[in-house]
Amino acid sequence: MELHSHRMTALVLLMAAVALAGCRPEAEVAGGALDATDGDPPATRTALDPAAASAPITLEDVMEFDPRYLIGISYPPGMERYPGLAAELRRYAEAARAELMAAVEDLGPSSEDRMRAPYDLALSFDLLMETPEIVAVQAGGSLYTGGAHGIPLVARFVWLPQRDEMLTAASLFQGREGWHEVSAFVRESLHTSLSQRLEADALAPADRFRLLASGGEMIDEGTAPEAGNFAQFEPVPGVDGRLRALRFVFPPYQVGPYSDGVQTVEVPSAVLLPHLSPEYRGLFAAG
Repeated sequence: MELHSHRMTALVLLMAAVALAGCRPEAEVAGGALDATDGDPPATRTALDPAAASAPITLEDVMEFDPRYLIGISYPPGMERYPGLAAELRRYAEAARAELMAAVEDLGPSSEDRMRAPYDLALSFDLLMETPEIVAVQAGGSLYTGGAHGIPLVARFVWLPQRDEMLTAASLFQGREGWHEVSAFVRESLHTSLSQRLEADALAPADRFRLLASGGEMIDEGTAPEAGNFAQFEPVPGVDGRLRALRFVFPPYQVGPYSDGVQTVEVPSAVLLPHLSPEYRGLFAAG
């Protein structure tokens, strides 16, 4: 019950933030990665419907209260200026809401079912970057439909207004070699971080060896050189307005246990540039 109480408190705070969102003069920029919970996200990015890029979209914050469920969804203001991006944000939110409502419909009348409720969806979209060339938004939150933890909602959306398209991992590189380079760079960084954390914990040698082996296996599996393993990323701007890196984002359980939370690795433009698709090279700083 204590876990459920903390989860409910977090949802109430999010809903309070949603209520205040309309009063903000400008969007707040999120400072760090979301500390999400266990499970796989119910909503992931798919190819854009060409009609969505030009159709008018309205994004409205959501607060819903019901004995069986609670919903809090907030959007940064002004995203309607980018209809294609707005459509993707709304699609992600609607997919998460559909997942919640499917679980709610499965709730029975028994006292055990009533103890599991209310289920909840807490989802916040935050503006990370907005320039004429790039608009980046992060989605963070959780979907709770029973159990000790909610399902993490961890997503990034990188919109290119001048091209009227989403920058995705699938289109980032010309071929597979780029992912081999990114995979090697990210693996080295994550293995080093894991080793440093275990050293700081002053574990017995046998325990350290066991955790190093199991953690290393998760890292290697979660960073195999495939675009799908690097689907979530956000731009890192440089001093000249172009990008100096991409920050790849890994939800809990992809490259480490739940206790490690969301992990990120910045891959500099020098690693990316030789393999980028030609149409995206101008976005990145050389060297």
